[in-house]
Amino acid sequence: MTLEPVHMHKISELAKKIDCSFEIEEVKTAADIYSLLEELKLDGKVILKAIDRLYRGVVRTELMAQGEDPYPVTYACDSGSTNPKTYDSGLFVDFCHCGLAGTPTDIDIQRFRTIVCAAFSSSQRATIQATPDWETFDEGFGRAKLVTIAPDELKRKAPDMVHSFAMYLAESEHILFMKERIEPESFLIMDGPIYPKQLMYWMVLDDEEVRVRQNTNARKILQNYIDIMDYFLENRRPMIGFVKNPIDKQIMDSIRKKGEAFDLPWMLDSQFFKNLLSLEKVESASGHEERNSKNGKNGKHNDSRNAYITYTNWFLQPKRFYEKLLNGTSPLAAADSLQQELRHTFPPEDYALCFFMLYAPSKDVVFKVEAPYGLVKDDFLRMQITKKVLFDLSLHGFPLTLTKADHLAKIRKVERQEIDKFFKNMNPDTTYNDTRWGKMNEI
Repeated sequence: MTLEPVHMHKISELAKKIDCSFEIEEVKTAADIYSLLEELKLDGKVILKAIDRLYRGVVRTELMAQGEDPYPVTYACDSGSTNPKTYDSGLFVDFCHCGLAGTPTDIDIQRFRTIVCAAFSSSQRATIQATPDWETFDEGFGRAKLVTIAPDELKRKAPDMVHSFAMYLAESEHILFMKERIEPESFLIMDGPIYPKQLMYWMVLDDEEVRVRQNTNARKILQNYIDIMDYFLENRRPMIGFVKNPIDKQIMDSIRKKGEAFDLPWMLDSQFFKNLLSLEKVESASGHEERNSKNGKNGKHNDSRNAYITYTNWFLQPKRFYEKLLNGTSPLAAADSLQQELRHTFPPEDYALCFFMLYAPSKDVVFKVEAPYGLVKDDFLRMQITKKVLFDLSLHGFPLTLTKADHLAKIRKVERQEIDKFFKNMNPDTTYNDTRWGKMNEI
């Protein structure tokens, strides 16, 4: 044992010095901040605004799970990755393997797979033979492709970029590959955000060290995500992005810049929403807040943390990312040597990002659910999407189909080690930590 009782005692004394500093009442602070979100502006620009009305709700999981599933046929898309790997030759490479899981289970649907390998070398002499077209395998159920990033396109962020290229291309291509094969009256869950935010950031940013905005595959990825939105908007089919670990800071940053009178204790938006949606906060707040009718008579509930889920209304984040890209006002469009705008079917505002937040006390975590405005602005679809997410979490604690997709697509440690052996002309670029932890069992 590394820490003996005497060490733990001293650590407890230090922890108490911090813990006692946070004996503050946060109900009013959270409620006051939430009232600002009806329409949050900064420098005259709308950062965030509530769709329909501002409210917080709570549902009893037992009652919700006994109800009817709004979409009995559910699909979820996820990709497994080797994670960016580097070799002693200077090569950066990542393999992503994407699959679609269904509930009820559909073996044929799950057999379809898309594999993308993204590679980068800073050497001009390295000739990596990218595949111009998809290579099929497994009797046509599988497709694979190798894409590259040119040496002059990256001076930093190589691991991030090869991962973004592999993951976003695999996921977007697989959804487009499968969209006509899934049941029409179904519900699609994407693992994570609905847009490739990290890649979009670097494509819009004017940075001489990360010059991927002209990369054909990067442009293809952006177009793929617009095509995905177009398909679901045109067919009025519900789809969401389920963000398991939201790390956004936009709301807290904007409020802090506004210089509001109250103290702001939270850095991350998720920290704020977790405080806001804790049941005692919901019950203590008043005024603009409303309780969901599924609490039962008189709004009473079981005190067990497994007995309820709390959530917010939907929010719209206007004039970010795709609206700018589609309006041709971003550096991406302005710097496009081909002067080719991204194709889109619907008005730019229909691609705006919308979301609502959930707090699951049973796991003590906050989730974020995203969807495009073109779907969310429809009152009925918005209600059905919300109900579906609450139903899945009430029944399983986490979207079951997303869990199945994760198991389907995951590339396990033993498989990653086997992939290393395929590179016979080079060795993995290991560090001391690889040696130290390499034999630990994967959890």
